Amino acid sequence: MRTSQDLVVVGSINVDLTAVVERLPAAGETVAGGRLRRDVGGKGANQAVAASRLGARVRMVGAVGEDADGTWAFETIRAAGVDVEGVRTVDAPTGTALIAVDSAGENQIVVCGGANALVDAGGVTVAPDEAVLMQLELSLDVVRGVAARAAGFVVVNAAPARPLPADLVERVDLFIVNEPEYAAMPELRAARRVAVTYGASGAAMIVGGAESARVPAAPAPEVVSTVGAGDAFSAALTLAILSGASDEQALRTACAVGAAAVAHPSAQPPLDRLETYA
Repeated sequence: MRTSQDLVVVGSINVDLTAVVERLPAAGETVAGGRLRRDVGGKGANQAVAASRLGARVRMVGAVGEDADGTWAFETIRAAGVDVEGVRTVDAPTGTALIAVDSAGENQIVVCGGANALVDAGGVTVAPDEAVLMQLELSLDVVRGVAARAAGFVVVNAAPARPLPADLVERVDLFIVNEPEYAAMPELRAARRVAVTYGASGAAMIVGGAESARVPAAPAPEVVSTVGAGDAFSAALTLAILSGASDEQALRTACAVGAAAVAHPSAQPPLDRLETYA
């Protein structure tokens, strides 16, 4: 499986403040005994780092603030082998995600966008031989603008769920969503290709409204956190499809990468090259 693809990730960059607790709080409840972690995250940064660790040549386009968190995030992403020339420093706080994770790895997340709101589609250039991977933690106008101008393969991890305009649904080559997101966006029934994840039940590929492949979940030795699993899955699936893998093989590879990701507490887990999961 060839993993030297050129990939541009246009997306969010955050600092994750994660409280690890025995159980998640109910509405209005305070749960004590948490352990705090600080990590670089954001769906865009997570997917860029994952793709780089899986063996792709990756450029990141995004924004961080003029603060210590922005410097830390920038250097962390660069240290993972990602080209960060497209990451701007702007006059806004670096994005922050407030995360609670329970003993089973389930999570609750609140995102404060900060500098991510200042990413401008007009400053994004994509070469004809570059694929694009985006998410919905940026302005929808940015996602639409980049998708409209990109000449190559365009992937959108449509998370968090929101109504999608018809022009974006028509342009995107592959959407990646989980089961609740797919249910919340009926317009995806008109998309040309949608990968849907079902947690412990695996994943499926829907092409032209009909299921073309379905695979079971890969076994995970230990579930520590599911925060980065979807991002690792998205990066792996994109690269596997670009390498020429069939839908079934691409899903199996992506599920294996996602299973590896849940064994690590960070949303940017260490990963081997993509071919080791095939």
